[in-house]
This record gives sequence, structure tokens and C-alpha cells, in this order.
Amino acid sequence: MNELPLPPAFRPLGSSGIAVSPLAWGMWRLAEDGRSVADAAKLVHAALDAGITFLDTADIYGFDGQEGLGDAEVLLGEVFAAEPALRDRVVLATKGGILPPLPYDQSRDYLRSAIEDSLRRLQTDVIDLWQIHRPDILAHPHETARVLDDAVAAGKVRALGVSNFTTHQIAALNHFLGEKLATTQPEISPLQINCFENGELDQAMQLGLTPMAWSPLGGGRLTGPKLDREMAVASALDVVADAQGVSRAVAAYSWLLAHPAGIVPIIGSQKPQRIAEGAAALKVRWTRTEWYAVLVAARGERLP
Repeated sequence: MNELPLPPAFRPLGSSGIAVSPLAWGMWRLAEDGRSVADAAKLVHAALDAGITFLDTADIYGFDGQEGLGDAEVLLGEVFAAEPALRDRVVLATKGGILPPLPYDQSRDYLRSAIEDSLRRLQTDVIDLWQIHRPDILAHPHETARVLDDAVAAGKVRALGVSNFTTHQIAALNHFLGEKLATTQPEISPLQINCFENGELDQAMQLGLTPMAWSPLGGGRLTGPKLDREMAVASALDVVADAQGVSRAVAAYSWLLAHPAGIVPIIGSQKPQRIAEGAAALKVRWTRTEWYAVLVAARGERLP
């Protein structure tokens, strides 16, 4: 059958020495709908009960265009304050560097303040993974690297990452860093396959970066496909999902997990049952034929 290997129980977070679960839970919508601290805590517990110990948030999450940054971080920080033992059970990741309406700022002073503000809002002494959310074209990577290295040296941050960076931007920043990057976070899904062919995942493997995939369900388009391409990809996923008794979403997560770069899909749902079902992805087996069938459907044309 030529089956691809199942993911390991834990993945290394780059060369940081930190081990993370193969799946992460993201909090883009955590602060929506007036969610209480108790409700947020239920979601954290749902992730932990499913074996997901890697939590990813950002200072921009919950920003509505008017109030200040940090709503999702504040809510998660209140969960930790109410139940302090939870903090030691998770690998905590956050992001910064978006400052509306600029929109991006990686200047020395702003990065320092962004890290300090996240520490305060999350009510923690250290952030396990701090990531630059989007690249600031006006920031020299040497200046950015000095601030990040200082944060690691001061014990405020354990590991560093980037999100939405090109391969060249990653290489430039990594060149100046003493504490090399541990992660990269691009959009990856069966509907967003650029990184499989543009060198992003190849660079991640070369540099030892752990790729974190945001929007692994294509922004929900995989669960409710409408366009021909979306339906073709959904059908290819359903072949494996139906055969192995899992949902299409789980099949999509497992498709990413099968890649040798060690992709960590970030589950974005804020429903406990959807978070919990993600764990089934760790047991889904793919053959090369099945895996490539999804890729071909996403490409809309045969491979050369």
C-alpha cells in the first residue's frame, strides 16, 4: 500500500528544545461573542483533553478596529490566573508586530513594547514562542534580530518564529539572529498549496523550522465547498475520510500531518467538540496515491 508514516506523539519546536503536540489550537476568535473566562477555560481544557498542548494566539486577535489590542490575550491570561496550573501544561505561543493603522511595525521600540504588553496581558513570566505576525518591509532585519535576541537573553521569550514571511525574509532575519528561528507560520491547507512548490517547506526542512499551518481548512471552504476546485479537493479528501471513518476536516488535518516537514495544523474552531475531534487526525493513514490525488485536485491539473 506504500502508506505514509503517522505523525509522532510530539514534535520538536525547531531546535529550541521545546516539544509540542502535532496539532495546535488557535484563538483568532476566542474573544468574540462576549465569551466568559469560564467558557474560555472550557476550550483550553477541551484542547488539553484531546492531547493538544500547543496554544497559539496573537495580540491582534479580538481587535475590532476601535478598541486596543490584546482581547484574546487578556482572556487567556484570565484563564491562567483563575487556574494557574494550566500555564505549565501548555506551550504558549503569541504574535505581534501588527499595529493598526500602520499596519506593520517591527521597529526596535515597538517590538520591545509588544513583547512586554503580551507578557502582561497573558499574566505570564515567559512566552514559549513569540512570533512576528507579518513582515515590516521598513524594518532592517538586523535591528529586529537584536530586539528578539535581547528578549530571549532576558528570559522573556524561549523561542522565536515568524508568520507570513517569504523565504528570503526568513533567511535575512535568521542570518542576523543569535537565537535562530524555531518556527514559520504560513497559510497551508489542501486549498492553499503554494508552500509545497515555492520552496517554503523545503527551506523549513533545511533550517530546521517547524511549520505551523494557519487556516488548515481553507477558511471553512473545505467544510462547505462551492466552487468546482473546492468540491474536487473535498471529494479527494472524502475518499480517505469515508474509508477511515473520520470527518473531512480531520482528513484535511491529517493530509498536512503526513508531509515530512512536520507541519502543525492550527485548529481554529472555538467549539469544544470540533477541537476534540481533531485528535483523530493522528491516526489517519495516507498512501502516496491518495495524498497526491488531493494535491492534483488542488492544482486543477495533472502533475508534470
